[in-house]
Amino acid sequence: MAGVAPEQIDVEVAGGRLRVARFGSDGEVVLGLHGITGSSMQLVPVARRLPAGWSVVAPDLRGRGASNHLPGPYGMEAHAEDCAAVLSAVSEGPVVVLGESMGAYVAVVLAARHPEVVARLVLADGGIPLPVPPGLDPDVVLEAVLGPALARLDQVFPSRSAYLEFWRAHPAVSKAWGPEVEAYLDYDLEAVEGGFRSRARPEPVRADGREHIVDPTLVADSLRRVRCPVTLVRAERDLLDQPTPLISDEALAPWRTRLPGLSDTVVGGANHYSLMLGDEGAGRIAAAVTGRDPGPPGPAR
Repeated sequence: MAGVAPEQIDVEVAGGRLRVARFGSDGEVVLGLHGITGSSMQLVPVARRLPAGWSVVAPDLRGRGASNHLPGPYGMEAHAEDCAAVLSAVSEGPVVVLGESMGAYVAVVLAARHPEVVARLVLADGGIPLPVPPGLDPDVVLEAVLGPALARLDQVFPSRSAYLEFWRAHPAVSKAWGPEVEAYLDYDLEAVEGGFRSRARPEPVRADGREHIVDPTLVADSLRRVRCPVTLVRAERDLLDQPTPLISDEALAPWRTRLPGLSDTVVGGANHYSLMLGDEGAGRIAAAVTGRDPGPPGPAR
């Protein structure tokens, strides 16, 4: 794709207007869905690697980015309906839907509820139900899984540079550090009394995270109803760059037979963040979107 500076548009949804970034204006449309505390700017590394003839449409999901003013209800079904409205506004036919982390779960629910708008699913380190032991406090589970990404939502940083330094210290994000990561983080900030804070609001983030724990069957039931081809791109390492994947072979195993159109690749050395923001991960995701063979994965780092 020649350039990645997006056109910003607004789409009418329940409760107001959803902000949508569009990278490119011609050719095949890709709906790009970011992670639980992210924004449309997470799609820049993938958009930059797509060839001519592709455009990426990426909403700031309800409660995040420039859509942080939108009220609830939140949850995967609400996000899926917002995405259906986006596709109605920008596309005349079914599209490839790329979802990263929580965005992958939204993509699965969208494909189940609106199969006519989804040609293929590309799921980046998400979309596959994760086992959660019953009886655990949802907030405790969220803190354990999301760690610093969740903690920052309640913090006020004295300057933009302080926010960047906060993220530079993150063991997973630092591996993909560069101008695109800095631009993504800068977009995430809004000015408040005393400094700056993330535009991702704590209430919707926690509501969306709890849904997987309180209603664990929603995504599984939706995934069983998916009939389009599904490509899963997984990171070898987790959200803190530890050598434990978010989606393990064991979690994926039951879905290999239930989803006959499933293909799966693991990006060696990538973690949950660098999978989308780093060179190799973004390249392999872009290849999955276009259906082109990117060649064998690079060596684990």
